[in-house]
Amino acid sequence: MAEAKPPPQELPLDPGSDPRAALGRLSPPGWARAWLEARRAGLRPWGSFLDQRRFGVPRDLGELLRRLGHNAERFQSNYLLLFLGLVLYCLVTSPLLLVAVGVFVGAAIAVRLRAREAPLVLLGRELTPAHQLGVAGGVSLPLFWLAGAGAAVFWVLGAALVFLGSHAAFRQLEPPETPELQMEPV
Repeated sequence: MAEAKPPPQELPLDPGSDPRAALGRLSPPGWARAWLEARRAGLRPWGSFLDQRRFGVPRDLGELLRRLGHNAERFQSNYLLLFLGLVLYCLVTSPLLLVAVGVFVGAAIAVRLRAREAPLVLLGRELTPAHQLGVAGGVSLPLFWLAGAGAAVFWVLGAALVFLGSHAAFRQLEPPETPELQMEPV
């Protein structure tokens, strides 16, 4: 005669528990939060970023290189935000790629939450969270390939290089704040 199985035990819910508390455990570490705050503080006003009066063709290669270096440093946060916008546009216009990224991110979150509870043992060997993420990436790889992730990466990099590089190359340098003697080119 078969034994009667006891009903599965449900975890008691704490009435004072907040579902956002679980998200708090997934918040970025302190160094990432500090980096994000530094990027936010370095964001220049969009009116200044897009001021058409400040654009012009560089006179020579030296000026082009100075503009590229100066503008890349000055507008780094703006460029990062526009780059992330291009990535978001690429994800939104490719639903299968969005699904592939969602599957991988979901697997990574599941690995992270599972690693806190107990180690995963497979065939008598303990898998570290890094190994589990590697397995999740390996399983997601065919889905990324089907979604055309390689083409999307090169599209985003190419578009960013053209648009952001053009902005950095053609936006004139800010005039110095202190009046100094400047030599005119001959």
